[in-house]
Amino acid sequence: MTSNTKIILGMLAAAAAGAAVGILLAPEKGSELRRKIKTGIDEVMEDVAELLAIGKDELKNMYAGAEEEIRERVES
Repeated sequence: MTSNTKIILGMLAAAAAGAAVGILLAPEKGSELRRKIKTGIDEVMEDVAELLAIGKDELKNMYAGAEEEIRERVES
């Protein structure tokens, strides 16, 4: 995992924690609070899924590069 990915994941976790605390401290009806929490969790899950897809692509690229490097070293 690259340092950029770690930073992005950390920012997402901090944002989710901040949003959760803000929602829990706000005086609202229970049904409205549950709706907001569900919406927030859904948004975080979408962001995490997107980051995982990016990570998967990066891992495939790294693997392909490593295979190419091995082939070059074996051939020489």
